[in-house]
This record gives sequence, structure tokens and C-alpha cells, in this order.
Amino acid sequence: MMKFEILTLFPEMFTGPFTESMLKRAQEAGLISIALTDIRDFTTDKHRVADDTPFGGGGGMVMKAEPLLAAIETKREASPVILMTPQGRPFTQRVAEELSQHERLLIVCGRYEGVDERVRELAIDDEISIGDYVLTGGELPAMIVVDAVARLIPGVLGAAHGAAQDSHATGLLEHPHYTRPSELREHSVPDVLLEGHHAKIDAWRRRESLRRTWQRRPDLLMSAELSEDERWFLSELAAMSAIHSEG
Repeated sequence: MMKFEILTLFPEMFTGPFTESMLKRAQEAGLISIALTDIRDFTTDKHRVADDTPFGGGGGMVMKAEPLLAAIETKREASPVILMTPQGRPFTQRVAEELSQHERLLIVCGRYEGVDERVRELAIDDEISIGDYVLTGGELPAMIVVDAVARLIPGVLGAAHGAAQDSHATGLLEHPHYTRPSELREHSVPDVLLEGHHAKIDAWRRRESLRRTWQRRPDLLMSAELSEDERWFLSELAAMSAIHSEG
């Protein structure tokens, strides 16, 4: 079982995402567990204050070190401690795969202007950002990390190899998908998908994955593992695009 422990000032925020759909079923099946801990439970004053003004002045508040360190030390066990912060390393599919190799993760949701720097120095093992933008806190990013990592745990997805075929899992964007009906408003499903020839279907899907990646995220092709035939196919796409541009 993969265990997620989340430290947050707002545990109620997680109710919907963690009690519906895939994550709900995964918990019911005993494949993952998700525990939420309110950092305010580790404060020592009657008002349960977990933040304070920063030394040196400036706008905003800073999460206090004492309650956050106490929460981490109580829940840590052998887990890597991850701080969700805009200053962290970018979260990618590769990072999700890396994190899925752990039996337990302890995720700290930052808030306000951030955490007291001494928390970073004393207790944080990793810092992760979900993008180059700022949110109101680390709760939404934590939900994204849990969702992305949980679906890599064997048995969580219905399809045995579903996660391996997703966009970014192979380093490329995923191929197009179709379902019934085969004809819709004069748009047809590609014939190859209706013929039942699995080798041809696999070849078509790989080429369409290459085409879509070239069209939408060509930067991913720089690190993708490609055969000579696939490189030739991409060069043909580039040549055709140049002809159309000139026309």
C-alpha cells in the first residue's frame, strides 16, 4: 500500500478530490491511504496561531516553524518530506514515477508568503512546484501530486497498462482516441482502428503520437527515444509543413 500523509492548514479542502472517483476506489481497495493532518493541532496557544509577520517587515504572513516542525517530526517516520512551493523543482511525469517508488510520502502544504526558512533547513527533503505561477497555497498542488503518483500504483487504474500509454509517460503526447459511433457529423474514425489488426493499430498510434507531439510540444522530441524510421517520419512532417507555409 502506498501511503500519503499531508500536512495542511486547510484539511477540508481535500474532501471532494479524495473522496470521489479513482482515488476513492483506490483507498477502498487498500491500494493507497491518504491521511490529512491539521498543522494547527501542533500549535501551543489557545488561538491556534500557525503564522506570524516576517522579520524585517514586508507584506503577508509566514508559517511559523514550531508547529510545522512538530507536525513533521510526529508524522515523518521514514518518509521523504516534500514541500509544495513555487520555488521547488518542476513536477513532471518522471518525478511522479520517482515518487511512486516510495512506500510513503509526507507532503507539506505551504501557505501565505511561505514557511520559516529554518523548516527548510531542518526538515525538508524535497521541494516541488507544479508550474511557474503562484497559487493561494500548496493544497491544490498536493492534490495533483497525489493523483499523478497514485495512478502509477499497480491496480489503481482499471487498464493494466493504462498509465504507461498516457501523454508524457513515454516522453510523447498521447495519440488521438475514438469511440462509438464510427461516423459523427461527417467525421469518421480512421479505418485502421476498425480493422482489428493490432500491429497496424500500434504503428498508427505511435505515428499519431509523434505527429501530435511535433505539432503541440516539439520540445519533448529533443529527449524522446526515436528510431530511424520515426526520425524520417518527423523530417517528412517538417518538409510538408515548410511546403504549406511557402504556398
